Amino acid sequence: MMRTATSADGTAIAFDQLGAGPPLIMVVGAFNTRTTTAPLAAALKERFTIFNYDRRGRGDSGDTAPYAVEREIEDLDALIAEAGGSSAVFGYSSGATLALKAAAYGLAISKLALYEPPFLVDGSRPPLSAELPERLAELISAGRRGDAVELYQTKVIGMPEDVVAQMRHAPFRPGLEAIAHTLIYDLTIIGDLTLPTELIASIATPTLVIEGEKSPPMIRNAARAVAEALPDGRRSTLADQTHDISPDATAAVLEDFLSS
Repeated sequence: MMRTATSADGTAIAFDQLGAGPPLIMVVGAFNTRTTTAPLAAALKERFTIFNYDRRGRGDSGDTAPYAVEREIEDLDALIAEAGGSSAVFGYSSGATLALKAAAYGLAISKLALYEPPFLVDGSRPPLSAELPERLAELISAGRRGDAVELYQTKVIGMPEDVVAQMRHAPFRPGLEAIAHTLIYDLTIIGDLTLPTELIASIATPTLVIEGEKSPPMIRNAARAVAEALPDGRRSTLADQTHDISPDATAAVLEDFLSS
């Protein structure tokens, strides 16, 4: 059943609560609503009380201008309050970067699990252009949501243009366009993909960094760098997995980590 939490600025944050046991909050990444993590939530509900929420501006959650990363940290803090004042947190992709920043900010996160936070540590591609947020904002303001989606896919994710073109008429494309304005939020969170070593080193929370064995080298190198920079970090590689979340494989390592 969907419920809402009220963030510090009055924004209603929608979430599903399911299961029983210690609390676990799920933070999705770019192009995602809480439907992305719903299968993982279902796989974990026998062991944990899951708070699976829509980040602001997407799904059933509200939004309040102007945007700032601090507002999203406050949103997560409101979910932690709903969970009883302390909770484990699972962050996916750019949602993992948001979860890292929330932990550094001092939120009451008991344990942190990060699925492939996007950082550039190996020089395999140039850092993201500082002009990208402005370009995205211009496209959104002009009502060119499809172009905004494709700009993020090609310039941020690094998808080949021919693959992006093939996806224009995919059944999920309208859903991507519906939350295209939130791509600016994710871009604000990840910046130019530089690894924030000092910020990560300030996080004492026990943290698990998860990567897929078949994910791109850039992502796997980032996972290793994050785990090494954390004071209490460890890394888990999921056999035969990619950047897409396998509910069963991910649930297994989460259960082990959160129960230890």
